[in-house]
Amino acid sequence: MSGLGGLNKSANGVVVGLVQLQLPVVETPAQLQAQTKRICDLVGKARRNLNTMDLVVFPEYALHGLSMSTAPELMVSLDGPEVAAFKAACVEHGIWGCFSIMEKNPSGNPYNSGLIIDHRGQIQLYYRKLHPWVPVEPWEPGNLGIPVCDGPKGVKLGLIICHDGMFPEVAREAAYKGAELIVRTAGYTAPIRHAWQITNQSNAFQNLAYTASVCLCGSDGTFDSMGEGMVCSFDGTVMVAGGGRPDEIITAEIRPDLVREARAGWGVENNIYQLYHRGYVAVKGGAMDCPYTFMHDMVNGRYRLPWEASVQVTDGTSCGFTAPTRPYAGPEQPIKKVA
Repeated sequence: MSGLGGLNKSANGVVVGLVQLQLPVVETPAQLQAQTKRICDLVGKARRNLNTMDLVVFPEYALHGLSMSTAPELMVSLDGPEVAAFKAACVEHGIWGCFSIMEKNPSGNPYNSGLIIDHRGQIQLYYRKLHPWVPVEPWEPGNLGIPVCDGPKGVKLGLIICHDGMFPEVAREAAYKGAELIVRTAGYTAPIRHAWQITNQSNAFQNLAYTASVCLCGSDGTFDSMGEGMVCSFDGTVMVAGGGRPDEIITAEIRPDLVREARAGWGVENNIYQLYHRGYVAVKGGAMDCPYTFMHDMVNGRYRLPWEASVQVTDGTSCGFTAPTRPYAGPEQPIKKVA
């Protein structure tokens, strides 16, 4: 039940719009500037399209396209004109927005970053993609953790980006921090369609959270992105799904109050709770331990697959990138809010 895509908005509803943005070509600063304006224009379209919309979401690579260019003149900073334009668009149209940037990094490769900006033009969530899509993407691995924020009408928002959603641990972390709606932005192409669909559904069901996910759409003359905007309910069912029409805005109403009700009241399949309360029918409070070897090994720096020595692709040379020589610098303190 999606309230007819938000046309019939309930008192407790939050209406989300997913923009299946036409895959752009951005190779010059002039094209970057033009694409910034186009995204801002589509913020306006979203508001005109549905005046009940609370949050409009643009795909990963909406600003930069899929060239994977790290050219300094195309990279963006939080205090640059592109982000300023996004803020202004949210203020002008009175709507929250989720945007994608390739962020300058003076210490190495750029970050693939996502921003959620409120209707007052304030950055409420700032995230750097934890899991770049190796070996294809050259971005620095994220180092801000997985932040969440209070979104429109108090919904707790989390943001993950593209390949992040293939790791159940990433969505679980967002939900563990309270996310009731997990937004996933992507630039995926058609071979990933099935995996995209089932992970969006499983991330919802395993965490009793809504998921709202959207890809770029159409062709840039080389790549074909798939669109596939979709919103899944917290029971894993697909509430609404888009196809391959560029610039179509997929909409749905979600109900954070029902997520809270399920998380508090469900017994069967309240899996995010039961993860740490195993078998509470038999033992008081359930078993509150960590029986998972891979978790202990990650924490202690000894994670190693039984087939580790046979893995053949371990850098980006197969996709034309030079093998890196510098180590990961480690995490930064999460930034909860940026003006």
